[in-house]
Amino acid sequence: MFTEHVHSRSVKREATRLKVLASAERLFRGQGFGAATIRQIAADAEVSTGTVMSVGDKDALLVAIFDTWIAAVHHGRDDQQEQGSPTPLTPAAAVQEVMDLVAPFIDYFALDLELSREYAAVIVRGAHESEVFHALARTLIAELETLLARTPLTATEAGAGARTVYFAYLGILMTIGNGALDQPAAIAQFQELIRFVVRHEGNRP
Repeated sequence: MFTEHVHSRSVKREATRLKVLASAERLFRGQGFGAATIRQIAADAEVSTGTVMSVGDKDALLVAIFDTWIAAVHHGRDDQQEQGSPTPLTPAAAVQEVMDLVAPFIDYFALDLELSREYAAVIVRGAHESEVFHALARTLIAELETLLARTPLTATEAGAGARTVYFAYLGILMTIGNGALDQPAAIAQFQELIRFVVRHEGNRP
């Protein structure tokens, strides 16, 4: 019975956290990150300001919003993963599959450039860690490595290529977020890098 009680409290706490994050995202996108207040988020979520602050300050809420959405995409992929032997990929097909893998994240960052800039600024300040650079990074790198292993790259090259593509992907997100390049130009440069990585096998001495 004690275990059930603890589980029930944990479920309720997570439901409250998600409710707070949903209200925070709605207000951040609706009136801007700078204009939204903790008090407004509490009122929208129908909880106390203390409850909101137990989830996090505004910066922490923003990081959690991005992390929660990205984690949900990865979990959805795990649920849909097919069994069986994967088919080999040509370089052109590999470029497309990598793009399909990261496109949801690029689109999400491009959805609200102002909010993406705020997120990037929070990360750069270093006051709040993001799972994007920890557990979620490992997940995406593993997905990329599995994909690149279906090309003519060796296992070692697939691992190195996955890390290269991952760090380029982070650069693309930040570049789109800060407005240095528009989305089509950033994606074109990212595709060029993927092509370079997957064609590496053909350049061996």
